[in-house]
Amino acid sequence: MIEFYNHSGVHTLRVSQFLPVERSDLWEFLCQPGNLSEITPSEMGFRVTSPVNSGVMYSGQIITYKVMPFKGIRVNWVTEISHLREGWYFVDEQRFGPYRFWHHKHFLEEVEGGTCMSDLVTYKMPLGWIGRIMNLLLVRRKLRQIFEYRQRVLEDRFGG
Repeated sequence: MIEFYNHSGVHTLRVSQFLPVERSDLWEFLCQPGNLSEITPSEMGFRVTSPVNSGVMYSGQIITYKVMPFKGIRVNWVTEISHLREGWYFVDEQRFGPYRFWHHKHFLEEVEGGTCMSDLVTYKMPLGWIGRIMNLLLVRRKLRQIFEYRQRVLEDRFGG
């Protein structure tokens, strides 16, 4: 399920997916910043540029990326893992990047037969009315494509 909402220029994206896998196994994959490129479409040129040390994320961690949201447009993106409960959820927040505001919550919930993974992304576009038009024409569609891709990759990896 992928849903979008808009509240006075602040946009919300809700995504949920069932995977027939133990929560701990899914967490082990998701909590490694190096795996982000695997669940991001290759045309986005997504690359983690900060050292990932042990490979496991932690609260307060700063992660830097290069990403190409649209052909020919490459940007730097810096996020912080602002909250984390081992095995259950984490929150990444943009510190510098393409959005005026980006707050992304990732949740894992044990359910019968597997795990329900859900995301709640709250974002605001830069550039006022131009950003709002860009969101309607381009960004929403791109975010949908990214999350649909991620769902397919995770289903291929963990079953669907």
